[in-house]
Amino acid sequence: MSQPYHTRKVSVTKIFTFDSAHRLDDYIGKCANLHGHTYKLEVEVKGRTDHRGIVVDFADLKKIVTEHILAKYDHQFLNDHLPFNTTAENMVVFFFETIDTYVNKLDSAQDISLQRVRLWETPTCYAEITREDFDRESK
Repeated sequence: MSQPYHTRKVSVTKIFTFDSAHRLDDYIGKCANLHGHTYKLEVEVKGRTDHRGIVVDFADLKKIVTEHILAKYDHQFLNDHLPFNTTAENMVVFFFETIDTYVNKLDSAQDISLQRVRLWETPTCYAEITREDFDRESK
């Protein structure tokens, strides 16, 4: 059996979906009215593989997102649960902050970092924030 590629950094992504309703404040157009979406949330982490060749257990990512995003916002009226205008842009930054907090607490997190969160609002529209942009804006 060949050696694992444990000296390489690898990005891994887990995808989730959830359904929610919202309306946009201070907006002129159809989205000012109550409407819903099937959101697709892509969560990408990057790190070095361990002795088994694993960066992060997908089950760990699933647990974080299920407990801190899906359990709170799936089949909910987002305006009742989020303290900001529920645009995809605001939501993706909030989700990045939330997920990042818990990724950093993983036992295997010594060399793992959240790299990107992408929130699809429709099959053709998404908002995204990367680690680079998040860190630059946080300074």
